[in-house]
Amino acid sequence: MKRTQLYLPEDDCKLLEMLARQSRSSVSELVRQAVREKYCARASNRREIFQSVVGLWRNRQDLPDAQTYVRALRRGRRLERTSR
Repeated sequence: MKRTQLYLPEDDCKLLEMLARQSRSSVSELVRQAVREKYCARASNRREIFQSVVGLWRNRQDLPDAQTYVRALRRGRRLERTSR
């Protein structure tokens, strides 16, 4: 488990503390549970999510092809920067 720090508005913090007392749990456990329910449940569908974005920009006309784009990035002052 990794430790992290979270800043919450006072009202949210008070509500979490009250809910933690009622459920005989800790605020940390409530936050972990909320993160799992909100974000980690989607992780099981990760493959489907990735498949849904494959080829998303395929027919874009406003972008150069990948080879032209990379060549443009490589052109320029690269040699000057690396020879210092």
